[in-house]
Amino acid sequence: MKNLKHLIIVAMMAVFACGQANAEFRFGIKAGLNVNKLHLSDYKANLNSDNQCGFTAGVMTEFTVPVVGIGFDLSLMYTHMNNEIKEGINEGAVGKNFLEIPLNLKYKFNIPVINSIIRPMVYTGPTMALKLDKSTFEGISTKTVQMGWNLGLGLELFKHLQVSGGYTFGMNNVAKKIPVLDNNLNIGDIKVKNNYWTITAAYLF
Repeated sequence: MKNLKHLIIVAMMAVFACGQANAEFRFGIKAGLNVNKLHLSDYKANLNSDNQCGFTAGVMTEFTVPVVGIGFDLSLMYTHMNNEIKEGINEGAVGKNFLEIPLNLKYKFNIPVINSIIRPMVYTGPTMALKLDKSTFEGISTKTVQMGWNLGLGLELFKHLQVSGGYTFGMNNVAKKIPVLDNNLNIGDIKVKNNYWTITAAYLF
């Protein structure tokens, strides 16, 4: 959490710097699809997880220095993920609904001839997802706060529509309570990270 606070402070400083440089500020709506999978580091608990599809939707703000092409975006998203875990013939979700807050450093490539039509971009940055519901799998639960790191690329079309795709690496162990079959295995020995792909489209005004 400290690292995220530091990144937010740096981002706010960047906003001030951008304002001094006549930066472009925009806001808009954003929506897309995700495919996630819970990665378990120790299978002695007899648990497994498959790829699951979900969706995301919300609002987004963007700051960009026009000539340089460097900026960042901050979003507030409702994200639905099918975090299903299986144990033999039993299965259930350990939280499906999240309030996700991604903060991405973004670079847009400056290609003068086609800038007004299409502009490639890359982005990276942290995301924080707050779980809004409880586990439906008895005896299994995950932490309320899930941290990740985004890495992706995209295209800006006609200066307003942004289409992007990226991967989020789970940064913290989200396991909180998991029943195990091996008495010598502690909850700390089981690492559960939520990794997912996301494809989104955003329209900025």
